[in-house]
Amino acid sequence: MNSVVLSLVAALGYGLSDFVGGLAARKAPVLRVVLVTYPLGLAGLLLVAPMAGGGLHGQGMLPAVASGIANGLAVMWFYAALATGPMNVVSPLTALLVAGIPLVFGLVTGERLGPVTIGGALLAVVAVVLVSREERSAVDEGDPVKFTTKVAWLTVGSGLAFGAYFVLLDKIDPGSGLWGLVVSRGAASLLVLLFAVVTGQSHLPGRPALMLAASAGVLDTVSGTSFLYALRSGLLSIASVLTALYPAITVLMARLVLGERTGRAQRVGLALAAVSVTLITGGSSAA
Repeated sequence: MNSVVLSLVAALGYGLSDFVGGLAARKAPVLRVVLVTYPLGLAGLLLVAPMAGGGLHGQGMLPAVASGIANGLAVMWFYAALATGPMNVVSPLTALLVAGIPLVFGLVTGERLGPVTIGGALLAVVAVVLVSREERSAVDEGDPVKFTTKVAWLTVGSGLAFGAYFVLLDKIDPGSGLWGLVVSRGAASLLVLLFAVVTGQSHLPGRPALMLAASAGVLDTVSGTSFLYALRSGLLSIASVLTALYPAITVLMARLVLGERTGRAQRVGLALAAVSVTLITGGSSAA
């Protein structure tokens, strides 16, 4: 039950972080926003990690570094896919992989779930896909955006990398405290910084976007910490699929704060998300 609560806290934090980061991305290029959120998230982790104790040494560094590389690649590939492909295909497909890969990996590697919990988990995967769906997929000129081979590779690559990030975090030594997450975020930050320098986008955004990006970085620290402890107190399959519900929070915030309309598929997805959480919580309590 503790893992369920921590996973939902992580979903809330990631959803709010994406919402605030999205606002920042309306004022500055996405990569410049990430250049603020990632290092700031790393700084936040460095502040709280000593209080959590533990340490990371030797081979324990490998999954931490690998998870950071996976995270950095996932973010860059995802935004590249969104920039050049149809959002109503890219977002749901990525979401399906993000939610589905850790779930399948957990079940294949021996995690046992009751029928109610499995039903809730599968429903959550469907909810994530529907909530992530965008109603429009055309560029400003009105020309249709095509799901090209390049976009397909970027989309699948980002989904696989995000899924791998969740799985690799679960492999970090539980005795390392938060230091594994520190190493992971450090590796991701270096990768994003390198990409920004290579592409000539290493400048920081202006003040309005900078403040929003900073807020997103703080939220990301809270989310990452909650998710890591959710993994340590529960199952990868449940923690990952509940955390993957974070797009529902982003959609709700866009509706409540910005007055954005939600499509029919998104409304169905929000309802399914609520039902899935109820089923998973009930199934976990029964177990």
